[in-house]
Amino acid sequence: MNENKIKDGIFLGKRYEVLSKIGAGGMADVYKGKDHMLNRYVAVKVLKREFREDSTFVRKFRSEAQAAAGLIHPNIVNVYDVGEDRGLYYMVMELVEGITLKEYIDRKKNLSSKEVISIAIQMCNGIEAAHERQIVHRDIKPHNVMISKDGKVKVTDFGIAKATTSTTVSTSAMGSVHYTSPEQARGGYVDIKSDIYSVGITLYEMVTGHVPFNGETAVEVAVKHLQDEITPPSELVPDIPYSLEQIILKCTQKNSERRYENMNALIQDLKHSLVDPEGDFVQMIPLNNADTVIITEDDLNDIRGVYTEEDSDDDYDYEDDEYDDGYSDDDDYDDSDEYDRYGDEVNPRMNKVMRVLTIVVAVLILIVLGVVVGRASGILKFGHGISAVDSEGGLKVPSVTGMKEGEAKTILEDAGLSCKVAARRQSKEFDEGCVIEQNPKEGKRVKKGAEVEIVVSSGRVAEEETVPDVAGMDEASAQKTLNDKGFSQVITEAVYSEETQGTVIGTEPVAGTVTAKNTEIKMLVSKGSEKITVPNVVGMSENDAKSEITNAGLQVSSVDTEYNESYEAGLVTRQEPSGGKVEKGTSVSLVVSLGKKPEEKPKVPSVIGTSESNAMQMIINAGLTPSDTTTYEASESVPAGCVISCSPGVGTELSKGDVVSLVVSTGWPSAPPAEEPGGSYGSEEEQ
Repeated sequence: MNENKIKDGIFLGKRYEVLSKIGAGGMADVYKGKDHMLNRYVAVKVLKREFREDSTFVRKFRSEAQAAAGLIHPNIVNVYDVGEDRGLYYMVMELVEGITLKEYIDRKKNLSSKEVISIAIQMCNGIEAAHERQIVHRDIKPHNVMISKDGKVKVTDFGIAKATTSTTVSTSAMGSVHYTSPEQARGGYVDIKSDIYSVGITLYEMVTGHVPFNGETAVEVAVKHLQDEITPPSELVPDIPYSLEQIILKCTQKNSERRYENMNALIQDLKHSLVDPEGDFVQMIPLNNADTVIITEDDLNDIRGVYTEEDSDDDYDYEDDEYDDGYSDDDDYDDSDEYDRYGDEVNPRMNKVMRVLTIVVAVLILIVLGVVVGRASGILKFGHGISAVDSEGGLKVPSVTGMKEGEAKTILEDAGLSCKVAARRQSKEFDEGCVIEQNPKEGKRVKKGAEVEIVVSSGRVAEEETVPDVAGMDEASAQKTLNDKGFSQVITEAVYSEETQGTVIGTEPVAGTVTAKNTEIKMLVSKGSEKITVPNVVGMSENDAKSEITNAGLQVSSVDTEYNESYEAGLVTRQEPSGGKVEKGTSVSLVVSLGKKPEEKPKVPSVIGTSESNAMQMIINAGLTPSDTTTYEASESVPAGCVISCSPGVGTELSKGDVVSLVVSTGWPSAPPAEEPGGSYGSEEEQ
């Protein structure tokens, strides 16, 4: 009979009905339950018997469960309640219908890069929410990541999480050894970067289908986390995107200072990897003083000898089988008698762990003392890196890859080795002057004074690509097209254009240009036609008005003239349009003043042949003055009383009021008298 099993149907806290067992872990069993107060299904985690008897652990379990209850996030399995009933300590959580990430990996073996990144971003969002509340999970692994039926990723089991303000860590609360960070494995300070390491191991397993370190016992795996380098994922999965591999390698650095500063920085690189899979944007921090502990083979044998059996993980194995009842059918069950046989002593598992921890700490202290004595006596020599004399007197080659050439030489020489630059060549990963490769590799044992050959970067390889034609696309599509071509440095500049707002009108460099992928591409995006304020040019001279309009981006379409009493000749009197905002290039028409309209001079009207009275009226109407003296003459052709002529003549321009004289016909007199015969009028002289 399983003594930890709780009978189905009992109530906890007079509220939560236990329906069926759905999982079991190292510290607690998980049941499907129903909250009768809120009428919803929940998951109930009940602490196992051996941990319930440890008052220190119970206090820790309750305090950390209460801290986790304050975390509300869509990528976290929310904790609703924590309590104790009849000696049972339980935590009530959100019930997620789905499978664990571990089960998903086991089914698919290895996931596609896009699937890995999508799951990782959601997982990291949840962990980041905990970090913002100063809570470190400390047990990140695929078993503690749920994938719901609708594809939502949720992080669960904050049961061993600890506030980051704590400075001590107990190995009894250490998470699964396959995913634990180096500092966590050796019982050091644990912070948010420990979670980042565990995320990196989880990413590694999603990509490759298995964890990077394995062993017969938990301590062997823990030691590998401390001193073995991870096999690059690309050696197992050749088609893994370059950026994703670099993200995994940065997360799983032994030295926590070389990992991501926080979860947000990791999330940003994951998002970047989606749009630029082969991009070289992950910034690897150069290795200076690593905090990796070097342990000799003899020391490892001593540590291994302490463990008589492999420690179990705290993984939850979800199940469908029925369990034997561990309690009576009575809902008011009291297990105090059952527990009396344990008394107040610490349970056997906790005693064993404490003994192991004490021995491990003692061994590490002996190692540190040995190193100090060896360094003082000159047997061991340490520089910027870490090296140690092995049982055969050899030296362990330190890692100098990624360091500047001068720094690499110093570290190798301080380690008792010599350095030779074997070649210089361009690198896709490292800047000029940094070490690309080394031979022998890091960790190899060589004789003192042995030569280590290094290859130094002569600069980054400038991969070239043709700038694609993105004119006519919307901004998002153009951005993706450029990113897919390998151009990651794309900036946007909004410009006025006749194209629809938001449409890409071109790039700089122009489409078709072959250039390095790290070249900055300027994407010109239309912000629509430019609207220009029409300047007011009324009162300006014609030339100044034209310049003002042209300089504003408009054009002058026509110039008309008019007499104007208010503006001098040459000044603009009117414009159209007179103001407001118009599109660039709009035409403006102008009207320019001719000055005041000149006074018209009266002209002598055509009075010839008109009657004297009419002629005088016409002269008056023309603004002139008829003369007081009129000359009368006989005329054979002009009827009597009509004007024969005028002075000044008809059509002559005169000043207003000038006098015009008239000559009026008296008609032709009767026929002259006939000559008398033999005689004439007057004397001959008169004739």
